[in-house]
Amino acid sequence: MLARRVLGASHRAALGSVEAALGGLKSIWGSSQHFYSTLPKDVTYRELKNLLNSKNIMLIDVRETWEILEHGKIPGSINIPLDEVSEALQMNPRDFKEKYHEVKPSKSDSLVFSCFAGVRSKQAMNTALSLGFNRTVDEAKENSSLGIKG
Repeated sequence: MLARRVLGASHRAALGSVEAALGGLKSIWGSSQHFYSTLPKDVTYRELKNLLNSKNIMLIDVRETWEILEHGKIPGSINIPLDEVSEALQMNPRDFKEKYHEVKPSKSDSLVFSCFAGVRSKQAMNTALSLGFNRTVDEAKENSSLGIKG
């Protein structure tokens, strides 16, 4: 069912205001968190949390390491600063695991990129797409914003 709801890799979506689902990010940053991904069009807080718990997605936080230390880590995320994304996604699996302490995603895995305002996460998503990281199910749909329901 999830596979039928996933948009093609060329379809990006912005997720805003998911701080409640991800451990109170609003209290950490005082503003909304933004994500870019190839996820279903409508995602509730619970669905996003379930996706993270089920390991159906990899949440990659592309903020700098100092930002993670200063503002906190998003629960369930892996930190790959934006300037490392291209190299990281091209690493061999053993080196990726050694550096990031996670299994390297395959090109068919769903990736969600996160940053503070959405600019870097969009760049990271475009980098991943250019490297062939895509999960294409419905390529006929247009780009759309992801709506988060409380």
